[in-house]
Formats: sequence, C-alpha cells, structure tokens
Amino acid sequence: MRLLVVGAGATGGYFGARLAAAGRDVTFLVRPARAQALRESGLQVTSPHGDLALTPQLLVTGEATDAFDAVLVTVKAYALDAALADIAPAVGPNTMILPVLNGMKHVDILTERFGAQAVVGCVCKIAATIGAQGQIVQLAKFHELAYGEMDGSSSERTAMLDGFMQGASFDAKLSRGIAHAMWQKWVLLAGLGGINCLMRGSVGDIAAAPGGEVLVDRFMAEVLAVVAAAGHPMTADYIAQTRATLTQAGSAFTSSMYRDLLAGYPIEADQIIGDMVARGHRCGVATPLLDAAYTNLAIYQAGRGR
Repeated sequence: MRLLVVGAGATGGYFGARLAAAGRDVTFLVRPARAQALRESGLQVTSPHGDLALTPQLLVTGEATDAFDAVLVTVKAYALDAALADIAPAVGPNTMILPVLNGMKHVDILTERFGAQAVVGCVCKIAATIGAQGQIVQLAKFHELAYGEMDGSSSERTAMLDGFMQGASFDAKLSRGIAHAMWQKWVLLAGLGGINCLMRGSVGDIAAAPGGEVLVDRFMAEVLAVVAAAGHPMTADYIAQTRATLTQAGSAFTSSMYRDLLAGYPIEADQIIGDMVARGHRCGVATPLLDAAYTNLAIYQAGRGR
C-alpha cells in the first residue's frame, strides 16, 4: 500500500513519520518552503515514546501525478478548499481519502468533489506542535488514529488499511462506528472551542467564574440539540463525560482554536462553530450562544483580514 500524507505539520508529520519509520511506503505532499526545510533538516519527532529522525519521501504541491492507495489529509479545515486541487491527481478510482480535519463539513466537501465511495472516516487524537527548529513535538503520551467505512460496514480495503496502520508505534484502530466518533469529537471541539473563545479563558477559568458552569451547560445544550436534530444524538455517558471535562475545577484545558486565536493565527471558526450554527438553523434549533460565539469569531477573522 502507498500512502500520501497531505501536510507534514504536527499531525500529518507525526503519524506519517511513525509509519515511515516502521517501513511503510509513505510520501508527504507539502508546500515548497516546508519541502526545503525537510530536505535540509529531515523530519524530526520529539516524543515520550521515542524520538525519530528520518529523510522523508516528498512531493511538492503540483508534482503529484500518480494515484495512491490512500490519502491522509491533515491540513487545517480552512485550508481544505485550496488542497483539493493538490490532491486530485493522487486520487484514483480506488483511492481511500482519510481526512482528520475538525468538524464534519469536510466530509461534505470531499464527497462532493470525489464521491462518497472515496471517503473513509478517520479520527485522530494527539497533542503535538511544531517546535522552533521545525521539529514535531509530541506534548502528551496519547497518539491514536481510528478509521473505518462511514456506513459502519466491513470491507476488504479497510482491512488492508488496518494492516498498514498496525505496528507503527501508535494506537491504530479499525472502527465500525467511525462516523459517530467523528460527531463525538465535533461535540467536544465545538463545546470547548466555543466556551474558550467566547469567554476568553480556560476550562478552569470559566468554571470558577460566576455563572460559569451554568453557561457551559447552556452552551452544550445547544450543541447537543443540534447534533440530535441532525440525527446523531449523544449517549448519556458521553454527555456526562464531556460535561465533567468542560467544568473541571482548576483545569488549564483549552482548545487549539483558542490558542490559535490568542496567537493571532487563522482559526477554524467556520468549520467548528459556523457549520454547527448552520445545521442548527436548518433543523430549526435555536442557538443563541452558538450564534454569539460565531459572531465573535467572525469579527476576529475579519480583523485579521484587515
């Protein structure tokens, strides 16, 4: 199996490096500047599970001509539209596209462009960043990648994919409930990112503020109402677990979107919050707090543009 990893940032670089180090056939599709840096310094990973340094196989955007067996898309959600043309030559009639983007809007975009058959569900869990020297730094021990058919079926192709992913020094799992897992992750990201960005604080900051827990409960009630109306209700256990995470006293937990906002970087507001708002409106669900969070983030994005 040949895998094309789109992007060599914290997520794509980490999982791609682990697979390449395990002897898998992995190529990274990257922008010219990133390609130059990787050619000069190699792909380096600093991790509690052991450091890596390797010379990766690279393609620069615009160079892909042959179809791959699988394409792991790891760009930020707001960069997906620009990446579609870059990955198109690598997508053949039997190619599996595995997106690890946030939210669910990307599934619609990829399905419209390449067809539903091409899209395989995928969820990753990792805390990693790019260090000052361009190396990938894993910040916590968890490193999970789950994948499976969006309709929950078994297939020969995902069995082959699972064989490719296993034994590469991260936790790999073939899932028959991957679509639900993707919706679960979106619920957490929308809740965490929404309250962090709207209230400008960590989970612990918000929990300690007057009315903080009440706000979290009301915000999450809107998120849960939207996903239920869209046909993806969450279980009582997951709701309780998520509430505990988002109201934990003293927690420094923040979303990557909030950290990007504080740093002045582009954010995934449209994909994490805006699409939740849009789905709520289509389903007739009132979302005043989600609306406020999205308006807040839209103002930030417009300010960056100016």
